[in-house]
Amino acid sequence: MPWFSLFPRLALLLMGVMLIGAPATARADIGMIGDPVSICIARAQPGQRADDLFAGRVPVDCTAPQRDFGSGDFWVLSSRVNRTGDVALRSGSVWQARRTVYALYADGEIVARTSDGRAASRDLQLGAIFLDRLPARTAPLVRVAWKIEGSANLRGIVNGPRLATIRESGWSNLYLAAIYAAFAGMCLALIIHHLALWTAMRHLFQLKYVLMVVILLGFTFTSSGAIAWAFPGIDNNDRLRLNYIGLGLSAAAALSFARSFFEERVFAGAVGRSATLVSLAVLAASFGYAALAPWQMLLLDKAFAIAFLALIGFVGVILWRAWRLRSNYLWVFALAWGAPVAFAALRVANNFGLIGWSFWVDQSTMLSMAAEALLSSVGITYRIRLLSRERDEARIQELAARALADADPLTGLLNRRAFLHGAIGREGDQTLFVIDLDHFKAVNETIGHDGGDEVLRVFARGLRAAAPDGALVARIGGEEFAVVMDAKRAVDPDDLLARLRVERMPFDMAITASIGTFTGPLATESDWKTLYRGADRALYAAKADGRDRVRGGVPRAA
Repeated sequence: MPWFSLFPRLALLLMGVMLIGAPATARADIGMIGDPVSICIARAQPGQRADDLFAGRVPVDCTAPQRDFGSGDFWVLSSRVNRTGDVALRSGSVWQARRTVYALYADGEIVARTSDGRAASRDLQLGAIFLDRLPARTAPLVRVAWKIEGSANLRGIVNGPRLATIRESGWSNLYLAAIYAAFAGMCLALIIHHLALWTAMRHLFQLKYVLMVVILLGFTFTSSGAIAWAFPGIDNNDRLRLNYIGLGLSAAAALSFARSFFEERVFAGAVGRSATLVSLAVLAASFGYAALAPWQMLLLDKAFAIAFLALIGFVGVILWRAWRLRSNYLWVFALAWGAPVAFAALRVANNFGLIGWSFWVDQSTMLSMAAEALLSSVGITYRIRLLSRERDEARIQELAARALADADPLTGLLNRRAFLHGAIGREGDQTLFVIDLDHFKAVNETIGHDGGDEVLRVFARGLRAAAPDGALVARIGGEEFAVVMDAKRAVDPDDLLARLRVERMPFDMAITASIGTFTGPLATESDWKTLYRGADRALYAAKADGRDRVRGGVPRAA
């Protein structure tokens, strides 16, 4: 097992241990633990103070949805509570310039706590949760209020407010840390694994997958609030800007990976151009939000949501095109992108106010992209398997084609080209036999050309069986054959001829052959010409002496 694959396992084990030991309240809702607090809202006016709000002198609206109030400065008043001891006020992170929390105690004391963007980052918990610690007093806490200045109110003014203890908040951080650590461990393992595969396979889609996972890891670093722990001085609004950039880059990287993962024909023509336009639209919307906010934030956020809506629609186009072209990877893509598309639709619905804010909707992108990364990894493995199979089949076909190109189609022996390629350059003295069937024209006239071909096949089979190991056997002409072997291991040509005589020929015909031999070096093409010329002269001498016999040429050294 690779060492880096232990990261997600250890993190999941830690998460399981904490699940068992965590209080029930912490396990009930990981991010938004504690008791929910209902709130009423009023647009802030000059001269208003917190004691006016607590005394009921500021009219508040407890029924209208928060998004209906638009952007600006607001008073937010909680319902009555009764808490003693240490109290933590938790709410979802939103875009705002300044936040002041007022705590009203039963003895009439009001305690205020103010934080700007940088102070909000220092109080940010994992899961991107604002945490305001309220001092413990002998008198119980009876009410809480917020003065929110510069609220963009894209998802709400104060999202999911709850009262919890510091201990409960600590459990929430530990639990979420285990989830994010498991996710980070999984990403690191996938990155290392696919980089290692890339060094062997060298496919572009592998690098694009690694880039997608790296960007996803960066996006999670900002969206989880972990960046505020690593850089406590960062402004929370700047963190939100980076969050938009990371989300846009993740979407564009995922689309780029899909484009390289599918066969080229799927993204050919208008679909490929549309993919480029959709990616540019998502990137322009995300970077535009980061650069221009807080100017026209509602418009910028709507543009971002519309760009993502176009991306969701384009995924349907990809699936339709892949189905129409019978892509091998359609089912993998549909399986891997199902969760991201579903959760992206939830975020778009939240952007347009169709569904309310939720901690899990806020974290849905990380969870869905984690599923997408895992399933895409399975898809890459599947595609590599198909590519390996195609490569193996191509290699087999290449070897078969090469074997056919090197073989004589009638006898299966080496042809002249392959024989010379293997013979020239052999080390040490070599012995060449040139063998020619006697009166082969008469054989063809007697039993026909088909019968003559069968004689050649039988003769070749016997010649191959009689040749020693390491010898090259070829048909170099019509009825002419050649055998080259190491001179030190050469067989007796008379024994070879005797063995060939006992081969049973078609129609029990008596077929004889003549052999000419010659020995010498075979390092160069010039050596081959000398060797062949000597063996050929010896062959003609055998023919002249009555055929069915062996004659040897005079070695070159002599």
